[in-house]
Amino acid sequence: MDIPTAIQTARTALGLELGSTRIKAVLIGPGCQPIASGAYDWENRLENGLWTYRLEDVWTGVQAAYRALKEDAAQKYGVTLTRLGALGVSAMMHGYLPFGKEGRQLASFRTWRNTVTEEEAALLTERFQFNIPQRWSIAHLYRAIRLGEPHVKDLDYLTTLAGYVHWKLTGQKVMGVGEAAGMFPIDSASGGFHPKMLAQFDEILKENGLGYTLEDVLPTVLPAGAPAGELTPQGAKLLDPAGDLEPGVPFCPPEGDAGTGMTATNSVAPRTGNVSAGTSIFAMVVLERPLSRVYPELDLVATPSGRPVAMVHCNTCTSDWDAWVKLFGQLLEKAGSPLAKPALYDLLYQEALAGPPDCGGVVSYNCYSGEPVVDLPAGRPLFFRQPELPFGLGAFLRAQLYAAMAPLKTGMDLLLDREKAALDVLCGHGGLFKTPMVGQRLMAGALGVPVSVAETAGEGGPWGMALLAMFRKEKAPGEALEDWLNAKVFASAKTVTAQPQPEDREGFARFHRRYLAGLPVERAAGELELEAE
Repeated sequence: MDIPTAIQTARTALGLELGSTRIKAVLIGPGCQPIASGAYDWENRLENGLWTYRLEDVWTGVQAAYRALKEDAAQKYGVTLTRLGALGVSAMMHGYLPFGKEGRQLASFRTWRNTVTEEEAALLTERFQFNIPQRWSIAHLYRAIRLGEPHVKDLDYLTTLAGYVHWKLTGQKVMGVGEAAGMFPIDSASGGFHPKMLAQFDEILKENGLGYTLEDVLPTVLPAGAPAGELTPQGAKLLDPAGDLEPGVPFCPPEGDAGTGMTATNSVAPRTGNVSAGTSIFAMVVLERPLSRVYPELDLVATPSGRPVAMVHCNTCTSDWDAWVKLFGQLLEKAGSPLAKPALYDLLYQEALAGPPDCGGVVSYNCYSGEPVVDLPAGRPLFFRQPELPFGLGAFLRAQLYAAMAPLKTGMDLLLDREKAALDVLCGHGGLFKTPMVGQRLMAGALGVPVSVAETAGEGGPWGMALLAMFRKEKAPGEALEDWLNAKVFASAKTVTAQPQPEDREGFARFHRRYLAGLPVERAAGELELEAE
């Protein structure tokens, strides 16, 4: 079927993802490949000591991304987008977004980047005997209760950013199981929130005089492929203020960027895994068996179908690298020899690969915020070196990339070495892997596992969300997500795999030992309050 006809007859699916720095909409056709896209750049704000995004900015960005997608479709195919076959919403994972009975926002959106719930996360981990990371919704709610924040008494609905946008477009208070697993622990047997742990938290609510149960305020949990509502007339106008979009579009359950990353890399079956490396970095491995014990460094979440997943999540990945690339770009401009941004990135990535495997004694920390995996309450980008050792550009640049991988390595060692989790290959996606075979090879050496990058890896989470929407549209009774992906999307996908090189493994191991030894310096730097001029 030709693409204009597919668009006009709604043989399409739209994935909308609100990432940390970009909101992107991707439209796919019957072959599940992107046919149109639109994007909008945005940034978080630090307000009252918390990282947040304002909800008015959410809708400014969503509407701009959708409008850009409409314009892209019109320019390419000469058609106006009025109908969609299916739709799905995803966003940066978890966080805290509370609402009252009339849908009024009760407190600012507290994102995954905030590392203020250390004490609450530890208390809940002890109570549940299940690791509760700081970014999870339940840790933020417990903190608000312990601080006596007035809004908790009025709480009627607690959701995440993906769940909020879905709710406003459909009227449905639901959540995909992958994202729900970052709000509160999931019971793998039922696929819903864990009943024993719900009861344990209800005791906390009762002790604090709160007249609701946790189940009252959490969304309904749904697996991939389940019906999750339809686009309402109000939702259609909210998404497309021009009024062209028709209501009635079926929705799949909303997901987080972890779930869309798993889908986009076909990493939803046991023994598969993926690593997403962009503003943050996280690796996920679909488990064959439960872990032997609770690890604060390992989150237990779920695939969009509800399979158990071990996750290592680190707050910062490419932000500091991006800052250095920008600095080098400014230098080239001053010298009268500017380079286009993609060419500059490729040049510096290649120079990093040419640097000494152990970075020549250089140590770098890329932390823009706290990093729980290595026990950092707060972070500062920091760089230091041995003054008596040679120092060059390659060593400096490789150290910046290694810094993005070092916290991840700390958590993955627990999973792969101590727990002996089975992992055949790790699929990479995100900005770190855009320059061919550089970030991929260095990641393989750092983690000691093969890292594959598919030709579709650049499509990322928004494409993964569009795939989940198409699965909702096409799913046969009893069909598993992994079977549909293998048959309909990845049967002929081309991938390039980097095997761990001995020199990279040995070099990263030496860097990592220095990184761990220097953590007290980074910790002290994070405690400093430096006044901006």
